[in-house]
Amino acid sequence: MILSSAKVADFDQFLQIFSTKGAEKRKEYGSKGSRVFRDPEDASRVWVVFDWEVEDYEKFIADPEVPAIFQEAGLHGPPVKAEAAGQYGS
Repeated sequence: MILSSAKVADFDQFLQIFSTKGAEKRKEYGSKGSRVFRDPEDASRVWVVFDWEVEDYEKFIADPEVPAIFQEAGLHGPPVKAEAAGQYGS
């Protein structure tokens, strides 16, 4: 699992691109799915949890076509991946 966040110009535009062009490109790199959350304190920030291997995520980020998809989705810069601090049973 990977958690990332980004600021977006327009949430609806972000979702439109994220769920179409973005989804197609992520699938090329082995993403098994994602879940999008809006930050309750900042309407322009989104949080996304991906079912994805870190190595494949990093290959996706390095793809030269990805910055254009991010731009079309209205991201204010590349997403920031959170670093895992631990994993617990319950």
